[in-house]
Amino acid sequence: MVGSEGMIGLQVTLAVDSVPLQANVRGSGTAWRVATDPFNRELAGSRALRQSLNCYLQVTLLQFTSEARCVRFHQIDQRLARWLLMTHDRTHADSFSVTQALIAHLLGVRRVGIAKAAGALQRSGIIRYARGVLTIVDRIGLESQSCACYEAARKTYARFMP
Repeated sequence: MVGSEGMIGLQVTLAVDSVPLQANVRGSGTAWRVATDPFNRELAGSRALRQSLNCYLQVTLLQFTSEARCVRFHQIDQRLARWLLMTHDRTHADSFSVTQALIAHLLGVRRVGIAKAAGALQRSGIIRYARGVLTIVDRIGLESQSCACYEAARKTYARFMP
């Protein structure tokens, strides 16, 4: 998951031409597209850019590791809360358009599991969900429902991406 803090195509910083990954834009906003050659010239000439991207690469690798551990050890409701918090952090908005089917796909679970977990969050007043628009009503409550992976990821971002 990438927001205004990062970039897609991080492999370019490692001089890798391509990777078998696909990215999908899930929200509105502004993005820049920079061709590889000009990007590499800027990277070669800017120590600060290299340092910043190395920190972002470290955060990304730690995020992958955390995600794998979370998938293995945590329940759907905790993982949903973590995903909602991460989405909230990156969209900088309390409401966003998303379907339960999409969340299920992104978390690698069945839609019925997301429906149950989201229903519980809605009944407790933490989120509101209607017609494909999810609103975070109580962020503190959502944090309390998340597994420890969210807080660990937040601390990692704070440490490496000041």
